[in-house]
Amino acid sequence: MKQLLVAAMALLAIACNSPDSQGASNSESNTPVATPRAVRDNSPAESPDITLTLSGVQVGSPVSLIGHLNEQRFRADSTVVGQGGVIHFQRSEPYLPGFYYILIPQQAVVQLLIDKDQTMQLQADATDVIGTMQVEGNLENEILYQNLQFEQNQSPKFDAISSQLQGLQKGSAEYERLTAERSALIQERKAHLQGLFEQYPNTFFTSYKRAGQNPDLREPKRPDGSIDTEAQVYYFRQDFWNGVDFTDERLLRTPVIFNKLNRYITELTAQNPDSLKAATKYLMEKVVDNEATKEYLKFFANWITLKYEPTKTTLMDAEAMYVFMVQNYFTRERAFWSDSMNIYGLQQRAEEMAGSLVGHKAPNVTSFAPDGSEKTLLDLKAPYLIVYMYNPTCEHCMEQTPKLVNFYREWKSKGVDVYGIALDTDQQEWTDYIRKTGMNWTNVFDPTNRSIYGKYYVDVTPEIYVIGPDRKIIAKNIKVNQIEEVIRRDKQKG
Repeated sequence: MKQLLVAAMALLAIACNSPDSQGASNSESNTPVATPRAVRDNSPAESPDITLTLSGVQVGSPVSLIGHLNEQRFRADSTVVGQGGVIHFQRSEPYLPGFYYILIPQQAVVQLLIDKDQTMQLQADATDVIGTMQVEGNLENEILYQNLQFEQNQSPKFDAISSQLQGLQKGSAEYERLTAERSALIQERKAHLQGLFEQYPNTFFTSYKRAGQNPDLREPKRPDGSIDTEAQVYYFRQDFWNGVDFTDERLLRTPVIFNKLNRYITELTAQNPDSLKAATKYLMEKVVDNEATKEYLKFFANWITLKYEPTKTTLMDAEAMYVFMVQNYFTRERAFWSDSMNIYGLQQRAEEMAGSLVGHKAPNVTSFAPDGSEKTLLDLKAPYLIVYMYNPTCEHCMEQTPKLVNFYREWKSKGVDVYGIALDTDQQEWTDYIRKTGMNWTNVFDPTNRSIYGKYYVDVTPEIYVIGPDRKIIAKNIKVNQIEEVIRRDKQKG
């Protein structure tokens, strides 16, 4: 929990101490957001006619207009620098509203907000694009650069205070003076943004910048008067999405939504399935079953599911997160972006995973030993059971099997037994492998897979499950060298 508070404080520091980087993150200062959503007109966007005159760039240089879509960037258009540093983008088809930047490699980057009005003239010096920018004919970018110029002027003041604070003792007179100056700068920034929001409530700029705000840290108190940091992190996470208008699809074509999603899931949420499921459910309830927010549902559902796809993450029991996402959001009613066959395949895979999640009762398996007799997993009497699923020709199995053999020799007398399940092999290869590796535990193999299908899910071999004394799964997706720690922690809980 302390790490989550540090992450929350880091977000605030980023918001308070630095302006938006060009074409990068858009987390902003801490202003509570309770103003009305922007009223957007439904008129079509006009054909773009964008002229940028940029002094200090080389004539003939290639120029790209780069757009954003969720976490990706794409080239929306291209041209070259003309005489006098003139850069012109003009075509009949409108650009999709969103955040763009004009890129002249190794020479300049120019930020743009593009909405319905796609006619504008801009002029600046490449050595100081923000400070020298002049905009005509486009309100969105007039406001954007008014804000960027304010933040650029504030940035050295924040940097100077941060530098002076280094090494000062907290609570000293100089420390208190500097932190008061920093707080005054933060309030100045809040007032500046709030003034723009109130003056231009229906602009894309306001929707975009408001979405990028971080919430103020609340200060819940314990009975002794100290700040309850655990509750503080909880409230920060609860407030994190307050400024986002989930009906505004333009925001999906800016960096702000992906940046917030990534931080919310990976920095502000503890990386265990229970915490991730709770945080995800809280977010998804803001966008599910609403036609106006369906594009957010699509992005969030796909990004989170792929983030914790079992073969691509080190999260303990990633299957639990995957099953949760598929069973709740990749349904025929909600997954409008996918066809019925894909949905069926995902649901079937999730169902196969669902029976062997951490915390669930361990499925029983009865299969065939090398002599043809039946061996049942839960007939084993040791307090801790290891289900080891392997293939004799698997490279990683060849690495892990000798380690498990050594572990078993040491821990057999300490209350551990192993039930080995061979996969995708044949009788001769299997029995040869047992003899070669010295796997003297219970070994089974079913060439039909009928006795083991749907019991213990395995994406890649080797797969290790650990079953505790109450015959619940206490760990999975681990290496042999992690088994001892898993057992030690489980004993401490008891």
